[in-house]
Amino acid sequence: MDGGKLRSRRAFLGALPSIPFLSAAAQKKEPETILPSDRKRYADPLTDFEVLRLTDPSYTSYLPPPTNRPVSRRGGFLFYASDRPGTLQALRMDLKTGESTVLTEAEDLQPLSLTLMPDQRGVCYLDGRELQLLSFVNRKTHVIYEMDDGFACTGFSVAEDGRHAFLTEQRAARCRLRLVPLGRGTPETLVEGDGEFLSPLPRPRRAGALYRRGDGTAWLVNYDGQQNRRLRTTGGRVAAATWSPDGRSVFYLAVQEEAKRLNAIREHVPDTNTDAEVSLTSQFVDFDRNADASVFVGASGTRAQPHILLLIRVVKRELTLCEHKASDPRTVHAHFSPNSQRVFFQTDRHGKPSLYCMAVDRLVEATESG
Repeated sequence: MDGGKLRSRRAFLGALPSIPFLSAAAQKKEPETILPSDRKRYADPLTDFEVLRLTDPSYTSYLPPPTNRPVSRRGGFLFYASDRPGTLQALRMDLKTGESTVLTEAEDLQPLSLTLMPDQRGVCYLDGRELQLLSFVNRKTHVIYEMDDGFACTGFSVAEDGRHAFLTEQRAARCRLRLVPLGRGTPETLVEGDGEFLSPLPRPRRAGALYRRGDGTAWLVNYDGQQNRRLRTTGGRVAAATWSPDGRSVFYLAVQEEAKRLNAIREHVPDTNTDAEVSLTSQFVDFDRNADASVFVGASGTRAQPHILLLIRVVKRELTLCEHKASDPRTVHAHFSPNSQRVFFQTDRHGKPSLYCMAVDRLVEATESG
């Protein structure tokens, strides 16, 4: 087989060299666009803990949800979307220097779709109706899938093995959950129906995916579209969810309709239909777990206490890290780095949405980052 064709085929299928962030300078004549650091440190007014603002609030920056792997496995890079280059594009920030490299030339980037691939060799994102995959090695972009006319994406994620992507799509009142192979295969509709479908979440180590519906329920379906069933969650509307590291259980945020009742993090085991409270919260509206699910980080939705908090699972005790003061707390997207030593979040407290970071190494034990 011709060597050039073999290399091209391997790049398309993801069989790339083991250096995930190889500079493209030697791969393309065009130089990369590198933007200088504009980060700033300050002491949080409430806790006096040091906060590092990573992007300037004079332009808009978006942090993808924690399920989209915005931080590289060893914590050296952060992937985000920003209009700093002039239009909304995907960027990669070197967390040591603060410099950002412009990765894309998208026409209609959907900022919350930006997803680091599990093998760390590329990123997936939606550009309008197109699902695109960008290789870090040759800086080439492949169109993997295109949504049908009239459909808009309401959620996107990639399975931990990097073989499939999941999209929830909506056209008028009709929604569907789509499975898209990232190598060979044909896209399939797993579930279709009326009402809103949200936040597809592939189950680790199992051929299934969780998704939420607009009525606050959580559902689980197999990759072949079989056994689509509502999970028997209790205690309130499911507002956010994340799988345990082994995929055995799902942690979810149960939001109460009654104002005086506290929102809670709960754990549900689909195989046994058991459901238990992990802890009440200070009215979290979003949350994330660390790598071993021993600590949770969440954004409080109360106006009186617009805080980011750590919740220590074993003692069910919270610790306030800082104020977020976001106009919409649901957009904070607070999450841990893979080694659990830093917390990243987004807020518009200083102007336009910007990205922030805090070191929590004195508060949370380090976990294996892979």
